[in-house]
Amino acid sequence: MRIIDSHAHLDDPQFDHDREYLFTEMASMGIEMAIIPGISPPFWPKQLEVAKQYACPYALGIHPWFCGNSLATDVQQLNELLALKVNDPQLVAIGECGLDKIKKANWAQQELALEQQLIIAKQLNLPVILHVVKAHNEILTILKRHALPKAGVIHGFYGSIEVANEYIKLGYKLGIGGLILNSNAKKLKQCVSQLPLNSFIIETDSPAMVPQNSAESRNTPLILQRIISEIANLQKKSSVLISEHAFRNTVQLFDLKLILI
Repeated sequence: MRIIDSHAHLDDPQFDHDREYLFTEMASMGIEMAIIPGISPPFWPKQLEVAKQYACPYALGIHPWFCGNSLATDVQQLNELLALKVNDPQLVAIGECGLDKIKKANWAQQELALEQQLIIAKQLNLPVILHVVKAHNEILTILKRHALPKAGVIHGFYGSIEVANEYIKLGYKLGIGGLILNSNAKKLKQCVSQLPLNSFIIETDSPAMVPQNSAESRNTPLILQRIISEIANLQKKSSVLISEHAFRNTVQLFDLKLILI
């Protein structure tokens, strides 16, 4: 199976002591690469360094948790960095950006940052990686105002089939991650069992989103085969078929053809 982790923060300090070993293990399991999302200006230099060292595609953006009083300056820095990287084939998306109602103290900044990053994505003809927590209605309203030619992905999707279909109608893929392995994720499992094969990609959000009952304190791309197996079980299809479609969907969404050659 050919596998891509469509969302993994492998630049995180939790990987500093064994990042080389992890990439070796990933390769042995058929995991060809991981897309590393951006979260805010202080983290971009290391993110770019890791992406270059391990030939990973990356996205640049401002995560909703990091939208603060310096937002105007942060957006300016984002535009300046994108101007430098616009012809880099490893730059494949804008994000991670979005809305998170658990962190409502900076809600106004979150909305402003999201709108500005959607405008940037349209200008650069790039997809977006969207972080959406308890804010599907708000995000859907905004996305309908900002039609992006390449749409993007709803990262860490956890919702009903009705909500999933609303995103699919707008051209978005759903990022299915380790939550699908949790025994209490009944709504997500029901949703995934009904998804069209062209509508989802797989991810881990490493080192976050550790599945329940995991012996590990951090998440890694090494759980991707388990995610594929669970999706296959829910859809009553083979793991090979699920992996093939997830791989193809990821390559098409992020235009990874040049990187994979």
